[in-house]
Amino acid sequence: MPPLDKPDPALAGTVDDLVERLRLLKIWAGDPSYETIKDRVNAAWTAAGRPAGELTRRSTVANCFVPGRRRLNNDLVLAVVQALHPDDAYVSQWRQALRVIGGEIEAVSQVRVQDTLPGELPGFTGRAGELDRLRATGPVAVIDGMAGVGKTHLAVRAGHQLLRDKLVDRVLFVDLRGFHPDPGQPPADPTAVLDGFLRLLGVPSHQIPNGEAALVAAYRDRLAGRRTLVVLDNAADAEQVRPLLPRTPGGRALITSRRRLDGLDGATHLGVDVFTPAESAAFLAGAVGRVPVGTDPEAAARIARRCGHLPLALSLIAGHIRDTDDWTLTDHADRLDERHRDRRLDTGVELAFDLSLRRLPDGHQRLLRLVALHPGQDIDAYAAAALAGLELGTARARLDRLSGDHLLQAVAPGRYALHDLVRDHATGRAHDEDPPAERREALTRLFDYYLTAAAGAMDTVNPADKHAAPGGVVTPDLSTPDAAVTWLNTERPTLIAVAGYTAAHGWPTHTTRLARTLYMYLTDGHHSAGLRVHGYAYRAASTMGDPAAQARALTDQAIMYLHRGEMATGIDQLHRALALYGTGHPEEQARILNNLADVEERAGHHDLAVDHQRHALALSRAAADRNGESRALCGLGILEERAGRYEAAGAHYRAALELARLAGSRSGEANLLNGIGGIEMRLGRPDSARRHLAEGLALSRRFGLRVRQAEILDSLGLLHLTTGRLDRAADALGQALRIYEEVGDRDGVAWAHNGLGEVAVRAGRFADALGHHRAADAVATEVDDRTQQARAHAGLGHAHRGLGNPARAREHYEQAVASYAAAGMPEADDLRALL
Repeated sequence: MPPLDKPDPALAGTVDDLVERLRLLKIWAGDPSYETIKDRVNAAWTAAGRPAGELTRRSTVANCFVPGRRRLNNDLVLAVVQALHPDDAYVSQWRQALRVIGGEIEAVSQVRVQDTLPGELPGFTGRAGELDRLRATGPVAVIDGMAGVGKTHLAVRAGHQLLRDKLVDRVLFVDLRGFHPDPGQPPADPTAVLDGFLRLLGVPSHQIPNGEAALVAAYRDRLAGRRTLVVLDNAADAEQVRPLLPRTPGGRALITSRRRLDGLDGATHLGVDVFTPAESAAFLAGAVGRVPVGTDPEAAARIARRCGHLPLALSLIAGHIRDTDDWTLTDHADRLDERHRDRRLDTGVELAFDLSLRRLPDGHQRLLRLVALHPGQDIDAYAAAALAGLELGTARARLDRLSGDHLLQAVAPGRYALHDLVRDHATGRAHDEDPPAERREALTRLFDYYLTAAAGAMDTVNPADKHAAPGGVVTPDLSTPDAAVTWLNTERPTLIAVAGYTAAHGWPTHTTRLARTLYMYLTDGHHSAGLRVHGYAYRAASTMGDPAAQARALTDQAIMYLHRGEMATGIDQLHRALALYGTGHPEEQARILNNLADVEERAGHHDLAVDHQRHALALSRAAADRNGESRALCGLGILEERAGRYEAAGAHYRAALELARLAGSRSGEANLLNGIGGIEMRLGRPDSARRHLAEGLALSRRFGLRVRQAEILDSLGLLHLTTGRLDRAADALGQALRIYEEVGDRDGVAWAHNGLGEVAVRAGRFADALGHHRAADAVATEVDDRTQQARAHAGLGHAHRGLGNPARAREHYEQAVASYAAAGMPEADDLRALL
């Protein structure tokens, strides 16, 4: 008999967790055979019209139940769930869980690329033969060796030499995270690296293709004729680096890895070992040369041997030696021998770490242990102070000391990270020496800090929302928009990591509160990050059994999907969230209705959009929610504007603007200034329109609201177009397009292309107009924006008319008239005159 409860996919934290729940579902459903499941899936697919060539096989179905996979075939998994339990609501739960896990998998797409090399290590020692080989080697060189042996420093040194000697003209650098100890930092996806490299090479966002093959082709085409050095640091395997190799005349690649990476055609392999005795002696002479030798002239050699001649271990020991007064090198060598005998510490790093740490004061040791528990990639003094419960100045001094002893690495001014090997040792020490309760208290203080600082930043950027925070921690001064936005941008990777960690390790309310706090920031162009954070929030809310928090996370995630142009997914989640709220939380229901109205308006369903906005307005007023009331009035203003009732639209916008200002909604205020500027433009008052748009643009720029900037630049472009300033119009619309592409706002891309097409028509550049309007139509079709589709067809009609193709022009005009008329928009009448 099956268990009473079906497995809940929302509680899955990894792909393997989801696979385990799929296996439990199979048992719950009576444990049918893979053959039976395959037959059910294929029967359902055949009934849905899927061709025979796309049906699944038994082995493929069975593979869905095998752990150890990085990715899942979502389409097949959902079909298997449907075959095991044909309940639409339950299948929807699995669909959401797959999206959450998919959001985590998107971590492979989070990678930082740069077009400069890191700085050279001061006091770089030895490796002369290796450097000579790298200078003379062929187009691809692989530097492999054990962790801590100095592969990255060698590659960076070689790269700087190649640049100084003008053997290459430019450089691309990326850390591929091949062996990061944190599972939340998986090896980088090559396609994400290619995307980043193409942007550094000057390829506009809209020209970056999809798919690995197309990306590789574009990358190598862009590198052709350039002597570019590509440094691929910390590679996991040959498959990861193969697409990233230049493979162009004059191009070179330096790769570092802990593995040999056999299988790269034409690659030269350079195995890097520990220092030779002579190199170790030279390193120690440079690092601790002023320390007296003592009675044993071979003391330095003994120290090097005890460290295994490993560069990382020698760096740690050198820091310890410099910090110890009145000891000779002989004393240090004797002490290393004692530590080795007493504790049986076999590896050089373990021995060096143990001795370096034991020499430190207890407070410094404790801070290092706690820093190793931090879920992010790096840390600053404020986070360290919260983590260890220290005064800010004390935390900063201890971080500097740990960095000086090479136990921390300074990765940027005021920011520190741990080498993988040091992190491993420090984490082990933390679990051995710090009781679980103390570790949990430290992490709670850390998560309180990030939540408090994020709330402070968002209070500055978007005071309309009430950002509750734990308090009790010291945060930076985030009272100016520049400081707040800079902090959010700098800490974004850490905030994502904290959201994931808290959701999976027992701090679910921190996850949901952090997601809610960051919502407006993530909406402004950080949509992939938003999907991950709100996916974590949904999992945390599911763990707590809080339907309202689940609905909030679904709504927030849905809006990210809508911004990305994934309309069907976003709409599905909005309806699920509305069902979870039931009859409660009227202000949240109103927000969902606002977004559904926007979707319906873009799809040309004017009356349904009006109904949604009126319902949202009533709910907001009943809840005394000024911000929600402002949003609903703004939405009604947009609908009046679309219908050609400009005076009524302006009245709605002005009433909404007053409420937005009372609520402190900077984003809403900028949006409404844009709306009023557009109405003034339509009513033939260009000076008033310009004043409103300029005020909105200044506000958007002050508070770092990139999407609002793009929207207002779009409106300014159209204003310049109506007043005949075509160059200014093209410049403003071009800026808008770039921002829309950078933030991934697909609907905005359609708007900007249509605007640029209209400028090109006015300028008589009809071929350019065709290109812009075709691009707008393709995007608008993808996101189901009927209004922009109609606008694109109107523009295509104008362009074909200008090119002397009246039949083609009539065809596009007719399509535009049909769409405009269906939406009740006055543009239909204007085009009928042309027909």
